[in-house]
Amino acid sequence: MKFVNRKKEMERLKRLTEHSQASLAVIWGRRRIGKTRLLLEWAHKFKGIYYTADESSPTLQRRYLSLAIEQALPGFADVEYPDWTALFNRLARDSIHAQWRGPIIIDELPYLISESPELPSVLQRFIDHEAKQAKLIMALCGSSQRMMQGAILDASAPLYGRANELMKLTPISAGYLGEALDLQQPREIIESYSVWGGIPRYWELVENSKGSFLDIITSLVLDPMGALSDEPNHLLLEELPSAISLRPILDAIGLGAHRMSEIAARIGQPSTSIVRHLQRLIELDLVERETPFGVLEHSSKRALYKLKDPFIRFWFEVVASRRSFFAQTTARSRRQILESLLPPIISQTWEDLCRQAVPFFGRDLNKIPFGQAKRFWHKQDAEWDIVAETLGGETLLIGEAKWFKKASRPLSSWIHREIEALKKKGLPLDHKPKKIVYVLFIPEKTEKLMLPDNVKVFDAKDVLSALRNVDID
Repeated sequence: MKFVNRKKEMERLKRLTEHSQASLAVIWGRRRIGKTRLLLEWAHKFKGIYYTADESSPTLQRRYLSLAIEQALPGFADVEYPDWTALFNRLARDSIHAQWRGPIIIDELPYLISESPELPSVLQRFIDHEAKQAKLIMALCGSSQRMMQGAILDASAPLYGRANELMKLTPISAGYLGEALDLQQPREIIESYSVWGGIPRYWELVENSKGSFLDIITSLVLDPMGALSDEPNHLLLEELPSAISLRPILDAIGLGAHRMSEIAARIGQPSTSIVRHLQRLIELDLVERETPFGVLEHSSKRALYKLKDPFIRFWFEVVASRRSFFAQTTARSRRQILESLLPPIISQTWEDLCRQAVPFFGRDLNKIPFGQAKRFWHKQDAEWDIVAETLGGETLLIGEAKWFKKASRPLSSWIHREIEALKKKGLPLDHKPKKIVYVLFIPEKTEKLMLPDNVKVFDAKDVLSALRNVDID
């Protein structure tokens, strides 16, 4: 698949190679996020060495690493290294002699640490002394945030403070999905993103599949033999340590439990016992904690817990409770069920993407810089899909997101009625801005609309364009 996005990350890695002194990058992020592809692109561009660890013994791991290093330093694998210190000391000496600075990339570092707990301390001494003398450029990468935290990111970790670049990779913006999968219509892109999210590995599988949008989902996910039919379990099992015990929480949220008390009741545990588990799922980027606009983030009374990743959300809302049925029925029946269940999932994703896009509209919102957009709800009162404000709170944005199942441009009369209905809803509690901007988000819009200066209509094309601006400084 075409390598898209990751412009900022590649630029930061490039700067390390241009630095005249030793440097260290630390990269982490959830599995399937594209860490390996980014690092391979970097290694290829600057003639570096890429090595990925596994669960082999330390002796075999050193052998594999030495064979990888031999690509740049001939003869490096001619000897057996009794420990990690010996290997890294030889690396520094040979690098100085060959005037080679790397980059040398060690991926899946947590696997090495699990077999060699002394490794972080060994790397600390190496980076502080021998690597500095050799002016080596290094990168350490891992999927397990917990183990990366313990080795590098925590203030008490041996390697804390050594990194020149710290990068947590996040999903690729929806604005790049069309380019990656050669999708031309904005509606197609939104629909695809509602299932595959911003995870490059899923995009690759889709690119290599044949058939319509629904056919590919049926084949990859709903079919018990599909490559992604059991993906959430694989993700949880591959974590270090394994996170499979957290699966019931994801099931509960997928079945509609969003408050902590509801989730706890659904899985038969007290609320106090799941706080730590929810936090780990948040760290894994599988769950997000949502509070209404204007409410402090740490407020627990009004917080909701949602499945963050679009694919995970799709899987737990569509697949999890129907796996037995899907295993005993035909592909045609699976496809029919899928077709009936997709619309609300696409609508939810559309809402999320509209909120994400608000801070990046800039010029399209009269050059008014709005902050993060959120939902607003309060007990049985009205709800607002999208609310944002300027830094000083002088201007408030109130928005509504509408998604239609079939492609059609709504009449201008319908758009005006929706705008008026949005105005009549009033404002969220206690908000009295000097100015209000009303925004309607729809899949396709009429080309020419006569609207007041404080009313905007954006469509899927506008939202996707704004989401590409995420990477523009």
